[in-house]
Amino acid sequence: DLLKSLLMYSVTLLLGLILMIIIYLLIVKLLTGRNPISFLKAILPAQLVAFSTSSSAATLPVTMDRVQNHLNVEKEVSSFVLPIGATINMDGTAVYQAVAAVFIAQTFGLDLSFTAQLGIISTATLASIGAAAVPSGGIIVLVIVLAQAGIPEAGLALIFAVDRPLDMCRTVVNITGDATVSTIVSKFQKNQS
Repeated sequence: DLLKSLLMYSVTLLLGLILMIIIYLLIVKLLTGRNPISFLKAILPAQLVAFSTSSSAATLPVTMDRVQNHLNVEKEVSSFVLPIGATINMDGTAVYQAVAAVFIAQTFGLDLSFTAQLGIISTATLASIGAAAVPSGGIIVLVIVLAQAGIPEAGLALIFAVDRPLDMCRTVVNITGDATVSTIVSKFQKNQS
């Protein structure tokens, strides 16, 4: 039963992360007019580095290169937006923390009220901003989310087995968001010039 639950947790999280990438691609299309497929092709090497390292910080030089040289974002924009994004834009981590908290609560048989679920979402979003841009940095911050909702921190042991591959996927979402924002800022800056 536990393995089946972990599989469902992993699938749920992966679906949430895929949805985030689809949202990013829609935003790129709507706000910049850029073809989402060409956008993905341009940042694919950065996504692969993010996937293999699980670190937004380690991926930063590759992301900067891909955004500047393949998405034609000015160096002034990318050198400002991307480091900030690698530090505070942890959307994949926020999704992970919310899904993990609900999974752990369900595993312990805790019934979360709607208010408690909103608290988890709010805390996960705010706590993800402070997550370190290093492998498994989000799991440390997850303790804050669990404590806020009154969920036992011992539940972290349940997700350790699947955390590394999911962390790899979260990092891909995080740097995709960074590239999206830098592309949008560049487009708006060019429009104002």
